[in-house]
Amino acid sequence: MFSPPSPLIENYLREAGFWHVAMIGLGCKLDPKLISALIERWRPEMNTFHLPCGECTITLEDVNLQLGLPVDGYASTETVQSGDWRAVCYELLGAIPNNINGGRIAGYEIHS
Repeated sequence: MFSPPSPLIENYLREAGFWHVAMIGLGCKLDPKLISALIERWRPEMNTFHLPCGECTITLEDVNLQLGLPVDGYASTETVQSGDWRAVCYELLGAIPNNINGGRIAGYEIHS
């Protein structure tokens, strides 16, 4: 982005806690060589970068520290109406979680 988001959505972004994310990168110059080097070292099957110093991955804590995004509380999602949440999870995630509570996944264990 070369300019801040429209004033029409500023309050929505602030309310959702994403205003600072929308401001990230304003005036930043991207380095195509660095991006290409990272892409070449990314291993999607393990979600890691293979670097000369070893493997590294991006964690939820990294997202929180680098972008300032909240990593606790409720997720920001679109509304989905369903009578069969197991089918929705399987369609979107390719797996069915152990513990579905209404439209929320209440646990971390997922079974394919």
